[in-house]
Amino acid sequence: MAEKPSKLELFLGFAKIGSLGFGGVGPWARHVIVEERKWLTEREYAEVLGLGQILPGPNVGNASVMIGRGFYGFAGALLATGGLYIGPLCILVVLSLLYEAYGDLPRVAPFMEGVAAAAAGMVIGTALKMAFNLKASAELVGVGILAIIAAAWLRLPLPIIVVVLAPLGIWLSLRRSWKPAR
Repeated sequence: MAEKPSKLELFLGFAKIGSLGFGGVGPWARHVIVEERKWLTEREYAEVLGLGQILPGPNVGNASVMIGRGFYGFAGALLATGGLYIGPLCILVVLSLLYEAYGDLPRVAPFMEGVAAAAAGMVIGTALKMAFNLKASAELVGVGILAIIAAAWLRLPLPIIVVVLAPLGIWLSLRRSWKPAR
């Protein structure tokens, strides 16, 4: 871990992530944690996020627990997770009241479609940025491409993709590290 934040900085950093990333915090989480605050390196963040993705629950929520715990134990886990969810909770309450009042208007549906397209683009852009920054081997890039195919075209459930491809990725990574130096 690169820099240890204070407890207040930890809470406020995750509050920023949660508030800015409403509807998809992945891109903001990486930006704040790796680029802006430099709490973790790119590789450390990818490892934490990867573990967060295979656990039940929201991946960045799981990552917030692990990152917060890494800095301040149980208190850090509560601070990071509380920060992550406080902004979206407030925004969700306001938006649900507005949607209840105005959701039947014809102009609301195109607005929602536009927001969904922008959110999907952010997720794809962040995934590509992480992939390029990790400088993975060709084999591991292939595992990533297989995951994209399984999710996007075959529409397989995430647990099946993880159960099949995670061991393959781990094996390829271990195989590469076991090769004797010449």
